[in-house]
Amino acid sequence: QVQLVESGGGLVQAGGSLRLSCAASGRSISNYVMGWFRQAPGKGREFVAAIGRSAGNTYYLDSVKGRFTISRDNAKNTVYLQLNSLKSEDTAVYYCAADVDYTGRYYWTGAYDYWGQGTQVTVSS
Repeated sequence: QVQLVESGGGLVQAGGSLRLSCAASGRSISNYVMGWFRQAPGKGREFVAAIGRSAGNTYYLDSVKGRFTISRDNAKNTVYLQLNSLKSEDTAVYYCAADVDYTGRYYWTGAYDYWGQGTQVTVSS
């Protein structure tokens, strides 16, 4: 079992920045693809970013490319999502997730086996 706990969300003005953290416990996540998803009110859960096991491969939703950066520190068993140049449409609950079996479908919620409880990001315009 892997437990994932997100933190770092909050209220920020448009153009501001936040750094989300996802701390894992119970098992090392160094061999897992890790992803970040978000869910706005009344909408489905949406892929935001993913990072490969070696951190050499990263993937992003087109609308966040150049603004968000995913990274990982396997020694700390933690994944990060740096959010810059935030926009009101980035407002959502952000979730991190772990893909244990490496399906290769990093953009798909069904590929992930473990999820955190989410952290709220609210961007005021």
